[in-house]
Amino acid sequence: MGTRYELGLNVDDLVAIDTHVHVEVDDHGHNALSDVLVNAASKYFKTDGPRPGLDAIAEMYRAAKMAAVVFTVDASTSLGHKPNSSEEIAEGAARNNDVLIPFGSVDPLQGKAAVDRARMLFEDYGVRGFKFHPTLQNFDPSADAFAPLFETIEQMEVPIVVHTGQTGIGSGLPGGHGLRLSLSNPMLLDDLAARFPALQIVMAHPSVPWQDEALAVATHKANAWIDLSGWSPKYFPANLVRQANSILQNKVLFGSDFPLIAPDRWINDFAGLELKDEVRPKILKSNAMRLLGLDA
Repeated sequence: MGTRYELGLNVDDLVAIDTHVHVEVDDHGHNALSDVLVNAASKYFKTDGPRPGLDAIAEMYRAAKMAAVVFTVDASTSLGHKPNSSEEIAEGAARNNDVLIPFGSVDPLQGKAAVDRARMLFEDYGVRGFKFHPTLQNFDPSADAFAPLFETIEQMEVPIVVHTGQTGIGSGLPGGHGLRLSLSNPMLLDDLAARFPALQIVMAHPSVPWQDEALAVATHKANAWIDLSGWSPKYFPANLVRQANSILQNKVLFGSDFPLIAPDRWINDFAGLELKDEVRPKILKSNAMRLLGLDA
């Protein structure tokens, strides 16, 4: 077993908590996605910027006085591609525990092995939550087959971040590289939230083309949240901004989707939204503190 992560944040010194940061390239130069998918995503997001390693990510967030939730996505079965190591991400976060918070990732298609791996990442490495991408991992999160995995995570009392809506991964490729957008409809997470009421579920990204569905789920289910990653705030749907400024102001989270969107660009564009003064700090930090148990 490697170094177990322990929180070392001084939240009073932070200006924001970025709840959605990908570690795309590990310390060995391995990318979590194949070159074909990396290139498609870069074209979709109109970026070919660097994919820094964990320590470089920590330095960037430290300089910005932000904390970051860091993770990879284990889609080894569906993609036939070796994922980055959640163990190494947890160990790297432990080296930088003043600014980094590690989430684990397991491949749901691996059944009991995924359950055992989730338990190991939590107990031995101290991950503080888990990341899922139903389209990339090719699974329906509402299906009975995956209930044991989510029941186990619910018992850990840590949140999950689940991709919703459109994805740049596979975009523009023949057949979308076989990836199915329908698996990332937030209504599948409504089923999950109903079944596991103590499981905190973060619906990642503005959920186009299902934004109204995501807003309905977040309004109806006390255990459903929305992160605002993957889009510049200046492109947010009007209904998302309106509800983030009102009935969902305590359930919406800052997330950048770094490295595809830089946190400083996101923050600058966020400043242009018409939001109440009391709502901004909730989205930037205090909602994430509550979700992650940092306000105790």
